Amino acid sequence: MPQANATMNIIKPNDHTNIIEVNGEITAFAENALMEAYNSVNLPEIRNIILDFTHMDYMNSSGIGLLITLLVRANRQGQKLFATGLNEHYRRIFELTRLNEAINIFPSVDEAVAAAV
Repeated sequence: MPQANATMNIIKPNDHTNIIEVNGEITAFAENALMEAYNSVNLPEIRNIILDFTHMDYMNSSGIGLLITLLVRANRQGQKLFATGLNEHYRRIFELTRLNEAINIFPSVDEAVAAAV
């Protein structure tokens, strides 16, 4: 059975924001890693979650589905999702799927942290 080729690192830049650094491939096999990362940052004081895709190697349609699931969960908790580190190809996919309307995209982690107020 194929294994997930994805890891997530958590960074806490301030009291109300957490960053999930996405490393590797976001496919159906990354579901456990991504949801475990979200569950670890889903605390009452966290209002903003930044997904840093700088080190993402690949994402397919199942990965987009995982992001939509994550978006729904975050919305239910009153949290905002932000994205950074998307290359031009994945920025375009966010636009085509209209994810960019629900997940604000920033060119850098610093800019996303500054916007996450």
